[in-house]
Amino acid sequence: MTKTLDTSDLDQHMGKPIQPARMKEEIHNNDIRRWAQGMHYANRLHYDADYAAESRFTRLVAPQSFAVTMDCAHGSAPACVGSIPNSHLLFGGDEWWFYGPRVFGGDRIINERIPFDYVVKDTKFAGPTCFQRGDNFYKNDRGELIAKQRSTAIRYSLEHSSETPPTGATEDPEWTDAQIAELEARKFQWIQMIHDLGHKERWWDEVNVGDKLPERVFGPHTIASFTTEWRAYLFTIWGGTHRRTDLDLEALGFVGPMAGHENDPVMEAINPELTDGAYFGPSRGHLFPRWARFIGMPRAYGYGASMGAWILDYMAGWAGEHGLVVHSNASYRGPAFTGDVTIMTADVVDKFVDDEGRHLIQVDVKMASQLGVTMATAKAEIQLPKK
Repeated sequence: MTKTLDTSDLDQHMGKPIQPARMKEEIHNNDIRRWAQGMHYANRLHYDADYAAESRFTRLVAPQSFAVTMDCAHGSAPACVGSIPNSHLLFGGDEWWFYGPRVFGGDRIINERIPFDYVVKDTKFAGPTCFQRGDNFYKNDRGELIAKQRSTAIRYSLEHSSETPPTGATEDPEWTDAQIAELEARKFQWIQMIHDLGHKERWWDEVNVGDKLPERVFGPHTIASFTTEWRAYLFTIWGGTHRRTDLDLEALGFVGPMAGHENDPVMEAINPELTDGAYFGPSRGHLFPRWARFIGMPRAYGYGASMGAWILDYMAGWAGEHGLVVHSNASYRGPAFTGDVTIMTADVVDKFVDDEGRHLIQVDVKMASQLGVTMATAKAEIQLPKK
């Protein structure tokens, strides 16, 4: 029997703005610190006020990746509007454009969201699969456009995925004390690179095509580390967000055991534990192996938006405080699983001056597990100062 995916409802939503994402209060420095900690980003610009005061920003500044926590759905909201009956959803990737303004404590950010387009393709993973895109425009309370994010949601048949057994080992790999010590040493090499650069410039003139960025290693991932990441997203904090009143999880295809009241403003006032996604609803598959297996994952798994943040942080940490990631286009191939390690590498593939006179370095980024399985790829452009 030929399987199909009913996407007929999507057309009416394309190009029409949905409700914006708005936090109820201005950003606090501890929100920035929580984010840096949750994303494993040990850059003192984002958590050490005394160090940041000596920087070109003169105060604590948010990482570029912080923009995604200003949305109430990792930036996926405009990419998953419309009903696809009996379907599941995964975050498939995002493309970012950054325009220069940075985020600081005291700012108020609003995200204007517009569905963009969709296409249906046949995949080995789930048969007919909808790749749906939507745009997020992050602006501060001075009207400045901070960033644009074009997200991709992957929506696929519940029927097909339920027939597909989980791929990969259902048990976490075991690491010896010696292996953990070796991983910690590798992790610290990248952190040391950030410390060594400090407040100095990384000059465009001194970077060459063929150069490699230092590897970034973190993990092994655990349910605890994924939970820390989840809680770093501000929309997961009870009462902190103006919730959408047009969000219908059932219409999005979340039915049966994976349905729930996630982001439901009415239920949040009654029983908030039912609404934040950690315990009930579609997002709980990340933190509970039983529900991960329900949607075809072998065990608890990480968040796509976190992988996108790791990519941005990786490049921004290398560029230093005088650099800026101006564009990044990332594709997510598979999530981080509990017990696994994430290894990030990048190659400089081009350097040029664009039409705006910016001195740019282009890099190819790869994220892989300790087994060499590709988790994500990205191509990005980084602006660096010229001597």
